Amino acid sequence: MTVTDQYGYEITLSDPDALGSWHATNRAFLAHGADTPAHIGKTLELAPDFAMGHAAHGLFCLLLGRRELVTSAEKDWRLADQGRRAKGVTEREAAIVDALRDWLDGYPTRAASRLDAALAAHPADALLLKLIHAIRFVLGDAAGMRSSIERVIGSYGPDHIAAGYVHGCHAFALEETGDYAAAERIGRMAVEMAPDDAWGLHAVAHVLDMTGRFDDGRIWLETNSNGWAHCNNFRYHCWWHLALMHLDRRDFDKVLALYDQEIRRDQTDDYRDISNGASLLVRLEIEGVNVGGRWEELARISERRVDDSCNVFADLHYLMSLNGGNRRVAAERLVENIETMGEGASDMAEVARVAGVPAALGLDAYRRGNYFSAFHHLDRARPTLKTIGGSHAQRDVFERLTVDAALKAGLAGDAERVLKERLALRTAMDRFAEDRLKLVERMHEASRIMQDERLRAAHA
Repeated sequence: MTVTDQYGYEITLSDPDALGSWHATNRAFLAHGADTPAHIGKTLELAPDFAMGHAAHGLFCLLLGRRELVTSAEKDWRLADQGRRAKGVTEREAAIVDALRDWLDGYPTRAASRLDAALAAHPADALLLKLIHAIRFVLGDAAGMRSSIERVIGSYGPDHIAAGYVHGCHAFALEETGDYAAAERIGRMAVEMAPDDAWGLHAVAHVLDMTGRFDDGRIWLETNSNGWAHCNNFRYHCWWHLALMHLDRRDFDKVLALYDQEIRRDQTDDYRDISNGASLLVRLEIEGVNVGGRWEELARISERRVDDSCNVFADLHYLMSLNGGNRRVAAERLVENIETMGEGASDMAEVARVAGVPAALGLDAYRRGNYFSAFHHLDRARPTLKTIGGSHAQRDVFERLTVDAALKAGLAGDAERVLKERLALRTAMDRFAEDRLKLVERMHEASRIMQDERLRAAHA
């Protein structure tokens, strides 16, 4: 039988009592709620032949980027396909089922495009919109995130049940495509409409980071910390953003306290949580901070993930952790696995080939102290690094490593170039760039002295 969902579209649901749990699943997924698994589990318990429910669960699994969950997603697809054959499904439901198959076959880009076509026909479906947003985020496709939303944003007036969450997605897409003023305005509006919209809240934090307003960012996050209390592991990422605000102030004790008390308090093994920890420790070490034994637990977890080969962004942060924890054998195997991944024909193979391999070689050379080689590998990765997914703020750790490698290799001109390209994206100076540009100028001055006999004599 078909029933009408909260967005006004028909879904094929054998037990109408499951509709409430399905609506709760949608709301929790939009809000990054920790109760999402419970709601989808209840939905499928009540309606075990609900094809769209199984397909959505499979996509949720793939978004987590874990090898064992690919097996779970395959099971979801089989159940979804069985439900489709037994009960029939709407065109919208079929698109979600087929999108799951696309990704399982190695083509999340195809999945996102298929869902975009379904969204065009069902523009008020916030679940479709959020799934597309999440997949394109994994793909680093900021332009695709933005265009997907802007084609249908007119369907999300103030009376739409998911309007706040959709505007939060729009704000993030605007920020990632460089429209910082609009992103901040819409992100603040999203949080007013849906106070539990942690994604919109964090979109504003991104703007304040990229525009160098770190005190404003600190206040924004500290004032709204209740806005992510309900979240799944995304709450660790919000604390990570607050740590970045304190990092720019050189308040390293506060950064380490946030790391211990919030960001890695639960020592989870989700790749996004590992990336929070690893990228923050790298940033601290670049600043000369002794992080003590904090690498050990990240390395221990990452060692178990060496053979995942699901997500290049994840693998590169596992590699940072292995390097930090001095797990040399595991690190070398992970570099080899990324190279092997790049020999394939899937979407992720292309990412590994053009961005993952040079970035991994750069991280490996940096660990070995070969900073000249590290710089050239990392610099080669930079033009395509967005394809690994994540945000500008997350990928900035690679920018910092590239600059640091250039400076340690004595490549002042290259360091200056990267810093200026970074500044053009961010639009405002931060303490990291300010300090390095001063160092670059001192290096240039030393070079001028060494090349001019009269200046050498004057400084002798």
